[in-house]
Amino acid sequence: MIDLHYWTTPNGHKITMFLEETGLKYKIFPVNIGKGDQFKPEFLAIAPNNRIPALVDHEPKGGGRPISIFESGAMLLYLAEKTGQFIPADIYGRYDVIQWTFWQMGGLGPMAGQNHHFRNYAQEKIPYAIDRYVNETNRLYGVLNKRLQDREFIAGAYSIADMASYPWVAGYKNQGQDIEQFPNLKRWLETIRERPATVRAYALAKEVNPNFGQPAIRTDEERKLLFGQTAAVVK
Repeated sequence: MIDLHYWTTPNGHKITMFLEETGLKYKIFPVNIGKGDQFKPEFLAIAPNNRIPALVDHEPKGGGRPISIFESGAMLLYLAEKTGQFIPADIYGRYDVIQWTFWQMGGLGPMAGQNHHFRNYAQEKIPYAIDRYVNETNRLYGVLNKRLQDREFIAGAYSIADMASYPWVAGYKNQGQDIEQFPNLKRWLETIRERPATVRAYALAKEVNPNFGQPAIRTDEERKLLFGQTAAVVK
């Protein structure tokens, strides 16, 4: 059994998508980041960066004591290796998947995240910041659109690289992007959206968080919890 500490964000969706694809047994422990659940001692014990998602696998491959993993990219890689699914065994295919998963972790996710922040959450609208991150998100969409020109999925077969990137592209409207400008990316997006596991994962998000998908309205307290953190929160 896997304990999944989860909230309904793009990084959270990556893991439910994988778990639904493989049928691994898991139990969700909601971490409501708007209420500060990410600072509870029991969550920090497995996620010292106080960010979701995180997991505890009580039945790791090969046996042994439970293992805890944080960081969504590390979690996807762990689960792929545990199951032998969604990552190739050969060195060429394996590192093709890994490099594109890291591309999402180091580029698409952070840039789209800052895009979301300055466009949708920041109380002061700073044109330079908005342009910077909207344009960089646009560039990354272009990279992925070109990559998908001659293949169905990012690394050929459906893989953790696709699961990592999909939730960050699904919110293209909130990122100021016109998906019609990226026909290969649009086709890829629609293909993954229709996968039964993706449908189940996003339906689950609505069950966990009834406000999922609605416009984000942040109270001052929520804003402080999400955007006002310093080193003091980890002392």
